[in-house]
Amino acid sequence: MSKEEEFVNLIHENQGLIYKIATIYAKEKAEQDDLYQEIVYQTWKSFDHFKKASKPSTWLYRVGMNTAITHLNKSKKQLNTLPFDQVTIQFSESNDSEREEKIQLLYTQIRKLNLLDRGIIFLFLEEKTYEEIAEISGISVSNVGTRMSRIRQKLKSEMNPKSTTDGTR
Repeated sequence: MSKEEEFVNLIHENQGLIYKIATIYAKEKAEQDDLYQEIVYQTWKSFDHFKKASKPSTWLYRVGMNTAITHLNKSKKQLNTLPFDQVTIQFSESNDSEREEKIQLLYTQIRKLNLLDRGIIFLFLEEKTYEEIAEISGISVSNVGTRMSRIRQKLKSEMNPKSTTDGTR
């Protein structure tokens, strides 16, 4: 199989993953499309350097997340100013409106996290183990655990503000 065929297969097999990264890190459709293309481009640029020491999807997560973070830093976007009404979750096909509202709220809150925490929760939602998250993000497994605990608590308090006992957030 040629290099080009390998690359096309990798992208085809992981296009949902790339789309999800673009959706998590970009707020508008046009930005998501640009980020998707940038991830594919950066993947192609670094494809010769993929040593196959890790799974292709693990490597692609790392390239995708690093590209997204770099893309955001270059554009100097405000990460915490996403209006509630601009959130769209396009990869969900459920007709359950209450569930959809909860998903939209969750993704709105995820977008408010810092870049590293956003990547960690994204990988967790993709059912990656703490070990895989550590490998992809470049932090220790214990740091992943600590961050996940804090992220969960923050998301829980933001999604259920009435459940805090002392009234503070």
